[in-house]
Amino acid sequence: MSVLPGCTVKRAQEPVEAQAQSPMVADKILVKKRQRRLYLMRDGEPFRTYRISLGIEPVGHKQRQGDNRTPEGRYTISGRNARSKFYKALHISYPSLDDRLRAAAEGWDPGGAIMIHGEPRGARFAELRDLVRDEDWTQGCIAVSNLAVDEIWRYVGDGTPIEIEP
Repeated sequence: MSVLPGCTVKRAQEPVEAQAQSPMVADKILVKKRQRRLYLMRDGEPFRTYRISLGIEPVGHKQRQGDNRTPEGRYTISGRNARSKFYKALHISYPSLDDRLRAAAEGWDPGGAIMIHGEPRGARFAELRDLVRDEDWTQGCIAVSNLAVDEIWRYVGDGTPIEIEP
């Protein structure tokens, strides 16, 4: 499997649920790693649900650069990149201070550049977009389809809390 800096590449899944268009804006993102689901939440209730792919070592909290795990815990959406090498990317505020302190105590680099992103851009990676769809394939990011990331981009503002559960 080919690996890109930041995340490896595979086509992510389409949204699981397509509810009627809503003018709602998410006040929280909830990710349930075991379920492979990302929920856009408003007032404690999900209004959009998406299938996700995770890091290729999905069990456990991200500890260090290169462990291929998706972090667990509470973070925020700290920025976005419409010109990412993936089709849109929303940056997650990992590593937190606690993550950095834990990694430093072990002598590790905690890593970073954890995103919610779509599929890769460009003909260079075209063959990678056709890989198996129901596997975890990133280096720690949360991957969704391009359709899903378009919706997430529209419904989620910078500063939105994201909780990533095991």
